[in-house]
Amino acid sequence: MSTAAQHPHLTVVPDQPATPLEGVVIEKTTAVEKARPSWIENRAADLDAAREHAITHRLYLPWAARGYRRLGARWVDRYHDDYPHMIETARAELRDAPADRQADLKKLVRARRREHLVHRLTYTGTTAAWTAAAGTGVVVGATTGGLFFDLIVAAGAWLYGIKHGARDEAQPVTVTLPASALSSTAAFEAADGFDADEPELRRVLAQLGYPNVTIIDNPPARPDGTRTITFDLGGTGTVTELRKKTEGLAAALGRDVTMVDIDKVPGLAGRASLWTASTDPFETPRPSPLLQQHGPIDSWRDGIPVAYGKRGNTIKLPLINQNTLIGGMSRSGKGVGASNLIVGAALDPWVNLRIVAGKHNGEWDPYAKASVASTYFKPSPERLLALLKALTGDKDRREGDLGRYGKSKLIHNLISKIGGVELLVIDELATYTRPGKPLRDEILSALEELSAVALGAGILMVLITQYPEVDILPQGLAMNHGTKWAMRVDNATQSNAILGAGSAGAGRDASKFDPPRPGLGWLVNPFADVTDLARSFDLDQDERGEISTLLQRATEIRRTAERLAGQWDDPIEKYLLNSTGLSSAAGGPKGDGVPGRSVTQLTGEQRFQLDAVRGALAAMGQLGRDEATLDEMAEIIGDGMTRDRLSELLRAAGAGGAEKVKIDGKWTRGGYLRADIEGAERFLAGA
Repeated sequence: MSTAAQHPHLTVVPDQPATPLEGVVIEKTTAVEKARPSWIENRAADLDAAREHAITHRLYLPWAARGYRRLGARWVDRYHDDYPHMIETARAELRDAPADRQADLKKLVRARRREHLVHRLTYTGTTAAWTAAAGTGVVVGATTGGLFFDLIVAAGAWLYGIKHGARDEAQPVTVTLPASALSSTAAFEAADGFDADEPELRRVLAQLGYPNVTIIDNPPARPDGTRTITFDLGGTGTVTELRKKTEGLAAALGRDVTMVDIDKVPGLAGRASLWTASTDPFETPRPSPLLQQHGPIDSWRDGIPVAYGKRGNTIKLPLINQNTLIGGMSRSGKGVGASNLIVGAALDPWVNLRIVAGKHNGEWDPYAKASVASTYFKPSPERLLALLKALTGDKDRREGDLGRYGKSKLIHNLISKIGGVELLVIDELATYTRPGKPLRDEILSALEELSAVALGAGILMVLITQYPEVDILPQGLAMNHGTKWAMRVDNATQSNAILGAGSAGAGRDASKFDPPRPGLGWLVNPFADVTDLARSFDLDQDERGEISTLLQRATEIRRTAERLAGQWDDPIEKYLLNSTGLSSAAGGPKGDGVPGRSVTQLTGEQRFQLDAVRGALAAMGQLGRDEATLDEMAEIIGDGMTRDRLSELLRAAGAGGAEKVKIDGKWTRGGYLRADIEGAERFLAGA
């Protein structure tokens, strides 16, 4: 029987007073059975070893049983998804909410429960359909194929179970301590830190391959339970190598990976800063700092706050020569993460937003209705391809301008001189790049070319996908995205498709979040000096309307800078208008992502008229009536709108003069009917 040396499990070593080095574990070599047969033996030995391996493991039946247990657990996890957590979160908010918010939170709880029910019914129905199809196939096969077919099916089920049950569950790193250290270890756990426990930290690091550690700084724990310790690795490795072992270090310290962070001290590859916490820093969501932002931001120089790290630090992503890739399965929080980035870019008047939706819903409509989206349209592969060609042509124009300024790439001082930074956002990338989709090959080719050659000209892109697979996101496209954000995915292969090959093996695996939290993911950005876990800031539109609030501020910022859609000469929309005959500036005539007749030729006063018309219609919608007075509409529109100014704008827009309207059974002067205002909108918008 073939044997090999294997290290035994380390155990607690009793005190040895006579031993000069207390607590040293002497390594012992024992002969144990090899886990797998040796294929360098002759064929007979190979067969004997394989047969003995199979008999030893009882024909792998325990492996198969374990595989089906795991599959069942995975099914249950997906059956529940994140809904129980979201429902409990909403209920907790309801318990602590003031009286004026309880009604809204009760509606939210009911909505979450309805969504959970629909999800369970859909998932159960899908499972039942596939089960019925498989069962029908087995019955038909058994009926026509007899015993031979039954044996094939049984063997297939056996092998399938083995496939999912062969690999052992990952075990945490076991650290051996001498018996005399156990009492101090208990004190260490109680204190949630390393006070007077430097020997334990040294032993932990020695187990990970760093026996010569020197503690440089060990301050007391902070009131919040966090602590930062600085130490040298003693020439036995680098901090970069130690960071790959963060999960093992966290397990050895009795913490989760989110509660341990390792940084390199600047300028010293062998000096580490170890941060630990006594609680999960990502447990409680944090509001976006953008909600406190009332003026413009410089997204190129200062960056956009999108997330927070383990240590509570705000992570800002700068728009400097970086494409961004955001991936994650449904309800992983990628939409909120992307919204933090895109709405932040909207607050920079020199970012030209080109938003290409992957669905027909209204998720991105607010950007168009606020006129901050220079281009916005819903699923249309033909128009996306035309947009990519327009951006490629504009790259040549930009490079020519940079050449005249004597620059090889865009710098901050030249942004306004070449027309701003172009930011192309494509949501649900699979809508356009899934095999079999119209113009897929042409779109992929144009995307790869643009991502590879246009960065220096200030043309950037943000790709968002819930299907991070190689046939949807080819490596040639993914590799040109320097910023990567992988939220919860299904497996390590999908995680590597976002973060790069080998990332899961290095510890960055977005399929292993426990527990999964919306917006939590692995974030990589060299310009922000981050390659670590991060959770996106909480930014809600459906319940709290926070994105609309920020977009209102963005509208005023851009109007002042004369950078709203239609206020400046846009070469991209001009190209689309000439090539397709339709405009998608600010989402088209109705701001709903449907291209139509150009509205960019309106005068400044006509744009104000169109804003007033749309504001009046929105006010009627809020009032729930088809008629309203000038006073009512002006109050709802706000932003300094007065009764007289609204009357002036509506009359000039073609809605006619104010007249008597019947409200709640009473005739009132100074009002308008919805039909008259809608007619003015159609005229101005060109619909």
